[in-house]
Amino acid sequence: MNALFFAGLFSFAVSLAVAPATIRALRRLKAGQNVRDAGPRSHSKKSGTPTMGGVIMIAGVVLATLFFARPRSPEAFPLLVAVIGFGLIGLLDDYMNVTKKRSLGLKARHKMLAQVVVAAAIVLGELNAQTSPLELAVPFTDRAWTVSPLLFALIGIAAIVGTANAVNFTDGLDGLAAGATAIAGAVYSAICWSLGHQDAAIFAAALAGACLGFSWFNAHPAQVFMGDTGSLALGGALGTLAVVTGTPLVLLIVGGLFVIETLSVVLQVGYFRLTKGKRIFRMSPIHHHFELSGWAETQVVTRFWLIALTFGILGLMAALAGA
Repeated sequence: MNALFFAGLFSFAVSLAVAPATIRALRRLKAGQNVRDAGPRSHSKKSGTPTMGGVIMIAGVVLATLFFARPRSPEAFPLLVAVIGFGLIGLLDDYMNVTKKRSLGLKARHKMLAQVVVAAAIVLGELNAQTSPLELAVPFTDRAWTVSPLLFALIGIAAIVGTANAVNFTDGLDGLAAGATAIAGAVYSAICWSLGHQDAAIFAAALAGACLGFSWFNAHPAQVFMGDTGSLALGGALGTLAVVTGTPLVLLIVGGLFVIETLSVVLQVGYFRLTKGKRIFRMSPIHHHFELSGWAETQVVTRFWLIALTFGILGLMAALAGA
């Protein structure tokens, strides 16, 4: 257990230490966020805030994992591939956003294809490393669902890519995604440790610590945004944690807030197309709906953190019910 504490603390310290210099460098590079015209009007004042700050968290997670885990182990290596690989995809997207002065970055199909390629490489590596039957934990039971390699691959890729984009959807208010991921990371650290996945537990603790360190500078009013660099890296890492531990079904509960955010987008887009212009929410993802309904940004963030914490506790219970 000491390793978890020190990994989280070290990652937290690294994020705090590298953030000021990183923010100054991003300002010199004029790497400011281009706020979407379609977003809430109150967000226009955030235009120009340095983005690509996800590199701060990636540095903390990677260094803590290298120091406290076995980086070439069957658990740590794919997790490092995920956080770096998805981080690079997000970095390229953010870079194009900044250099082209538009808020869209990479084309959606190119970004999705790159994510699927990285996720597929991770899952195929897991399949090659497995010597026992492929099993997925069933929440709130002591049972496991034995699956075929093909089904494991499909679920694994969906979990990694889906979570990466779910965290990306959640990253719309100061501190929201970082705080929610810190909660999910801490919960997954406890789950992994209890299930005997020591290196994965250390990585998850480092993920939580890095998010907390970044939150010091991302809290409202944010001095830096994580950008897709951070949101894709965090989500890809969470999805990979579920894959290497056989808990993608549990992740649906631990990351319940991310699921809600994603569903709000899917429902909004689907309803808009079916009704030719009508909307369910004032704006999606759903955090913008509450913001436009009169909640202060800090109220939305704090209340959504509480929702994330509730789902985290439920997810912990679901994972350890049969332990």
